[in-house]
Amino acid sequence: MRAEKKVLPRPILIVFLLPLFLSCGSSPELMIRFKLSHGLDVVHPVHQAMEYMSKRLRELSGGRMTIDVYPSEQLGSERESLELVQLGSIDITKTSAAVLESFVPLVGVYSLPYLFRDHEHAWKVFLGPIGKEVLLSGTSVGLRGLCYYDSGSRSFYTKNKPIRSPDDLKGMKIRVQKSYMAVKMIEILGGSPTPIDWGELYTSLQQGVVDGAENNPPSFYTSHHYEVCKYYYLDEHTTIPDVLLMSEKVWSQFKTEDQKIIQQAADESMFYQLKIWDKMVQESLEKVREDGVEIAIPDKKPFMDKVSPLYDEFRGTEIGRLAERIRKVE
Repeated sequence: MRAEKKVLPRPILIVFLLPLFLSCGSSPELMIRFKLSHGLDVVHPVHQAMEYMSKRLRELSGGRMTIDVYPSEQLGSERESLELVQLGSIDITKTSAAVLESFVPLVGVYSLPYLFRDHEHAWKVFLGPIGKEVLLSGTSVGLRGLCYYDSGSRSFYTKNKPIRSPDDLKGMKIRVQKSYMAVKMIEILGGSPTPIDWGELYTSLQQGVVDGAENNPPSFYTSHHYEVCKYYYLDEHTTIPDVLLMSEKVWSQFKTEDQKIIQQAADESMFYQLKIWDKMVQESLEKVREDGVEIAIPDKKPFMDKVSPLYDEFRGTEIGRLAERIRKVE
């Protein structure tokens, strides 16, 4: 957060100018500008949603607040951005729930494979009491959840052979996010999990550091990974949302009225993204198919059966109990 046309260091600006921001009307010279960091390409629907949030925040605040969005890991990887948000050095970041679980363990429940029956079930959870509970579970470590973004379902894409069944994963190096759940899932399926930052994955695929990866169709397309990986089998093993988070240090400096404005802008951006997500999924699948990618839907039951021991590991734990509550949501 910074004020334009001032030369004082950022922390000094916060101390001396924030009370003025919160008590006075709009002033172009004193506009509050939040920094938002994320790792996606600018054509990705989640990036478009965050730009929409910036627009709505300006409108709802009468021009007092706006967001500068920095895509493509300009300010750091997802993990680095989370750490900077905790410190208050970056105001807002978007991250996958899988990466967030290292900071907020309860979020790891979303990385359990085949947790949700379908897309509708997932969003009943995200928008309901459980979703709110998980979203706010990071406030004690300086990460205030604002909203979820649809990240669809993750499926395997590979360079040299398709993944039609769990047996096909044996001996294959699969890029995963830096997530305990993701690593365990690939191990149980018989593959070799290889955590790599998103920004380094294209080169890693090219050079054979990994044999494949897993993600949703828009991310597969906008990352250009389809140029290297020509097999995309939609096993849809996990439905992991993206999460928009704000520094609790920054959030707590605002009056309730302005907090409501920030939250409203975030909520509206979430519903905006939901509207454009499905269209982008279909367009992405069409584009990669035109480029020669083989797309198919394998039998999911062998995958479901194979990963069931992961649920046994968490039985009786906080995550295990939360998973049981999620599965009971109608």
